[in-house]
Amino acid sequence: MKQIVARAWKLMRGSLQWRVLWFAHAKFMVGVTGVVRNEAGEVLLLKHRMWPADRPWGLPTGYAVKGEEFPMTVVREVREETGLVVVPGRLVQVTSGYRLRVEIAYEALHVGGTLKIDSFEILEAQWFSPDTLPEGLQESHVQLIKSAPTP
Repeated sequence: MKQIVARAWKLMRGSLQWRVLWFAHAKFMVGVTGVVRNEAGEVLLLKHRMWPADRPWGLPTGYAVKGEEFPMTVVREVREETGLVVVPGRLVQVTSGYRLRVEIAYEALHVGGTLKIDSFEILEAQWFSPDTLPEGLQESHVQLIKSAPTP
């Protein structure tokens, strides 16, 4: 049986193989988070409108769009949510998330822009010292802040 399947697979080639793989495997959304710091080593935190009321604070976060390089997701999300310009840095973490979601986190450095929050998604944006983080910060984001060293 295995030989028949292997022979059929070899005969399919290219796009037909891709379609079979697409239908046979799980599809994932990719959530990308930025641990954004300024030159003083403070971290950018956002108070998210759509997050739970007891845990509204978190790092800039969003989903990658098709074909987007993940570090550029951080750049895009920070700009959309805050108007700030960042340069992505090293990869901090890759984990499986809730259900069919992959979570990726990158360091990022604030290099410019004027703070103008997207009031649809964000209630507030502030810079915090890693030693004085606000109440209601996502625990997973506390861990990311601790794992991404201050410049």
